[in-house]
Amino acid sequence: GTAGCVLAARLSEDPSLRVLLIEDGGSGKGVPESRIPSAFTKLWHSQYDYDLLTEPQENAAGRKIFWPRGEISDRSSINAQMAQYGAPSDFDEWARIIGDDSWSWNNFNKYFRKFEDFTPNSSYPHINASNRGKGGPVSIGYNSYTFAGSPLFVKAAMNVGIPFSGDFGLETSMKGTNMVMTYVDSHSERVSTETAYLTDKVLARPNLSVLTRHRVTKLLFERVADGTPCATGVEFVRVADGTNGKKWRVKSRKEVIVSAGAVHSPQILMLSGIGAAEHLAEHNIPLVHDLRGVGMHLTDHTVVHHRFADKKKVTFNFGEPYDVSTYANFFMAALRYQLFGTGPFASNVSEAVIFVRSDDQSLFPKAEWQSSIEDANSGPDSLDIELLIFPVLVNTDETFHIKRGAYGYMIVATNLRPTSRGTIRLKSSDPFDNPLMDPNYLATKHAVDVHVRTAHLTHKIAHTAPMTEMTDTDCQDRTFDHHIVALPNEDLEQFIRGRIQTLYHPSCTCRMAPLDEGGVVDKDLNVYGVKGLRVCDASVFPELISGHSVRPNVHYELNHTEEMLVCRPVP
Repeated sequence: GTAGCVLAARLSEDPSLRVLLIEDGGSGKGVPESRIPSAFTKLWHSQYDYDLLTEPQENAAGRKIFWPRGEISDRSSINAQMAQYGAPSDFDEWARIIGDDSWSWNNFNKYFRKFEDFTPNSSYPHINASNRGKGGPVSIGYNSYTFAGSPLFVKAAMNVGIPFSGDFGLETSMKGTNMVMTYVDSHSERVSTETAYLTDKVLARPNLSVLTRHRVTKLLFERVADGTPCATGVEFVRVADGTNGKKWRVKSRKEVIVSAGAVHSPQILMLSGIGAAEHLAEHNIPLVHDLRGVGMHLTDHTVVHHRFADKKKVTFNFGEPYDVSTYANFFMAALRYQLFGTGPFASNVSEAVIFVRSDDQSLFPKAEWQSSIEDANSGPDSLDIELLIFPVLVNTDETFHIKRGAYGYMIVATNLRPTSRGTIRLKSSDPFDNPLMDPNYLATKHAVDVHVRTAHLTHKIAHTAPMTEMTDTDCQDRTFDHHIVALPNEDLEQFIRGRIQTLYHPSCTCRMAPLDEGGVVDKDLNVYGVKGLRVCDASVFPELISGHSVRPNVHYELNHTEEMLVCRPVP
């Protein structure tokens, strides 16, 4: 996974340690759809994707929601590559929850700088390079292609009263609008944690072994003198052999670190006997340690795709070519990318962004919004709404195929601070059965209220100059969503429930929090009540950040790696 690549690289810097990295999928380095920034959705529903579906969502029209989840070297090989870390107060909230100031923004943000290799761009002079990292393993900057509608989107946002933000949350307020930096390098290729950290030089280390296409079936434990379980290794099987394949076991001299993400880390713990006792008993799994927080507090960013007609006909309707015109455009774009590293293929498809608060009275005045909305933010400077512009129109079913025969763009409205909480639970004791994922979307009034407000704000921006240079404001075609703000509130809520999707940021299922508050790991990411076992990935987030979570689940490993390098052998 994303975190595992970093851990393996950092831990193996110490030649006295021997590190084994076990990966369920294979390497993503040779997968073109992973390397080309705009092609990541082509990996969905493929051999490189777990192709997950949630349980039917009671408050989202009973739908099963598709969750893309890369079955590939690291999950950052299958996302939109946006370099935005959340609000500083998000990390201060983490510090308050776990009672350790080392997680606060002032103490923590240096690790963001440590991993960055920022490349200045003369077209974006508002970025102070001294606030960015240089020489780290991960390229960051404005290296991706810019769709013609993205600058219009930023200017329209400013015209409705949203300020320009130079560098979201660093030297300027997170509130505002701007183009977004990406993890795309100067060659217009995706930077994943595998390509950044598991370089040929790192993989050549004699003390690092990487085992791909093998699935961990359970963790191994022994009891120490006081009866406490101690992790001593893992059991695994070749993916190709399946459940009944030959089982292999490897013992650890120091620690076992689980980095399988918010879906599969709690699954591995529960399959191994760590979780709520009554739930494990339902699947006849011997109890190792009763830890009720495992799989609880599942939190995810929700989105609604708002679709608008493009009268300029410059949006990317050729990503899945189907006629002479789209095939011609596709091959021209492919040739442009191959020869010059630019053009639509070099876009991360979410190039411009807006961050605001749902209780901002300059955008949602009391005269128009008489009912108040819950403040779910981590602090006064954090934001709970994100709007992204996508230069493509997709179907709103679970396939996300490009809509044929239509030119359009989407504004994707995100609730960054959802108050709904869900669960990860076992479907069976078979490690090849994906767990039951119930994010419990839209279970609270706040979760719906935020999306109602974003629907109105999205429509306003799409119909404000200079976005009106692209938006067909006279469009009556119900393929698009120009009409929805005229709907009665109840009908708009039903529209939202039928359209809600994920932004692919499930988190918090092995929370770093006090044990009596449902925590699974302590401030050093040790699993409560178990020796020699840690969890390091987005599942340990105390609360979901108001930004993009793929990199923060890497950074906090860096925060604590130095401590792990000097761990004493397990008794």
